Amino acid sequence: MSRSVIVLVSLLLLAGCASNPYLEQSLKPAAQRHESKDWFEKEWGKPSGASKRFWGGETWTYYRIAGGTQRILGGMNPHECEITLYFDKEGKLDDYSYSSGC
Repeated sequence: MSRSVIVLVSLLLLAGCASNPYLEQSLKPAAQRHESKDWFEKEWGKPSGASKRFWGGETWTYYRIAGGTQRILGGMNPHECEITLYFDKEGKLDDYSYSSGC
Protein backbone atom coordinates (compact mmCIF):
# COMPACT_ATOMS: atom_id res chain seq x y z
CA MET A 1 0.00 0.00 0.00
CA SER A 2 2.65 2.52 1.01
CA ARG A 3 4.71 1.63 -2.05
CA SER A 4 1.83 2.47 -4.38
CA VAL A 5 1.30 5.79 -2.58
CA ILE A 6 4.97 6.67 -3.05
CA VAL A 7 4.78 5.82 -6.75
CA LEU A 8 1.62 7.92 -7.16
CA VAL A 9 3.15 10.92 -5.38
CA SER A 10 6.31 10.61 -7.49
CA LEU A 11 4.29 10.61 -10.71
CA LEU A 12 2.32 13.66 -9.59
CA LEU A 13 5.53 15.53 -8.78
CA LEU A 14 7.01 14.66 -12.16
CA ALA A 15 3.85 15.78 -13.94
CA GLY A 16 3.94 19.07 -12.04
CA CYS A 17 7.52 19.71 -13.15
CA ALA A 18 6.83 19.15 -16.84
CA SER A 19 7.94 21.78 -19.31
CA ASN A 20 5.63 24.14 -21.17
CA PRO A 21 5.55 23.09 -24.86
CA TYR A 22 4.16 26.46 -26.01
CA LEU A 23 6.90 28.41 -24.28
CA GLU A 24 9.54 25.97 -25.52
CA GLN A 25 8.31 26.49 -29.11
CA SER A 26 9.10 30.20 -28.88
CA LEU A 27 12.24 30.13 -26.74
CA LYS A 28 14.14 27.14 -28.12
CA PRO A 29 14.37 28.42 -31.74
CA ALA A 30 15.30 31.88 -30.45
CA ALA A 31 18.11 30.33 -28.40
CA GLN A 32 19.31 28.29 -31.37
CA ARG A 33 19.38 31.42 -33.56
CA HIS A 34 21.09 33.38 -30.74
CA GLU A 35 18.58 36.21 -31.08
CA SER A 36 19.68 39.64 -29.89
CA LYS A 37 18.36 41.78 -27.05
CA ASP A 38 16.94 44.15 -29.67
CA TRP A 39 14.91 41.31 -31.19
CA PHE A 40 13.42 40.37 -27.81
CA GLU A 41 12.62 43.99 -26.99
CA LYS A 42 10.84 44.34 -30.35
CA GLU A 43 8.92 41.04 -30.09
CA TRP A 44 8.30 40.78 -26.33
CA GLY A 45 8.53 44.40 -25.17
CA LYS A 46 10.73 45.82 -22.44
CA PRO A 47 11.75 43.33 -19.75
CA SER A 48 10.32 43.61 -16.25
CA GLY A 49 13.87 43.64 -14.88
CA ALA A 50 17.48 43.46 -16.04
CA SER A 51 20.79 42.86 -14.32
CA LYS A 52 24.43 42.36 -15.27
CA ARG A 53 25.98 38.89 -15.27
CA PHE A 54 29.23 38.26 -13.40
CA TRP A 55 31.23 37.16 -16.47
CA GLY A 56 29.70 39.77 -18.76
CA GLY A 57 26.40 39.91 -20.51
CA GLU A 58 23.00 40.58 -19.05
CA THR A 59 20.04 38.79 -17.50
CA TRP A 60 16.51 39.87 -18.42
CA THR A 61 13.41 38.82 -16.53
CA TYR A 62 9.85 38.93 -17.82
CA TYR A 63 6.81 38.42 -15.58
CA ARG A 64 3.62 37.29 -17.28
CA ILE A 65 0.21 35.98 -16.27
CA ALA A 66 -0.18 32.44 -17.61
CA GLY A 67 -3.78 31.45 -17.08
CA GLY A 68 -5.23 30.80 -13.68
CA THR A 69 -7.80 28.94 -11.65
CA GLN A 70 -11.41 29.94 -11.17
CA ARG A 71 -12.60 31.10 -7.77
CA ILE A 72 -15.80 29.70 -6.30
CA LEU A 73 -17.58 33.08 -6.23
CA GLY A 74 -16.20 34.29 -9.55
CA GLY A 75 -12.96 35.86 -10.60
CA MET A 76 -9.65 34.18 -11.12
CA ASN A 77 -6.46 33.38 -9.21
CA PRO A 78 -3.73 34.14 -11.77
CA HIS A 79 -0.67 31.95 -12.28
CA GLU A 80 2.47 34.07 -12.46
CA CYS A 81 5.13 33.08 -14.94
CA GLU A 82 8.74 34.24 -14.60
CA ILE A 83 10.85 33.95 -17.76
CA THR A 84 14.58 34.60 -17.43
CA LEU A 85 16.77 35.22 -20.48
CA TYR A 86 20.57 35.09 -20.25
CA PHE A 87 22.48 37.14 -22.82
CA ASP A 88 26.21 36.88 -23.54
CA LYS A 89 28.71 39.75 -23.88
CA GLU A 90 27.64 40.39 -27.48
CA GLY A 91 23.97 40.74 -26.47
CA LYS A 92 22.90 37.40 -27.99
CA LEU A 93 20.65 34.92 -26.18
CA ASP A 94 22.83 32.37 -24.41
CA ASP A 95 20.29 30.46 -22.28
CA TYR A 96 16.82 30.75 -20.76
CA SER A 97 14.72 29.40 -17.92
CA TYR A 98 11.17 29.76 -16.68
CA SER A 99 9.27 29.07 -13.49
CA SER A 100 6.89 26.19 -12.92
CA GLY A 101 3.93 28.60 -13.05
CA CYS A 102 4.32 28.97 -16.81
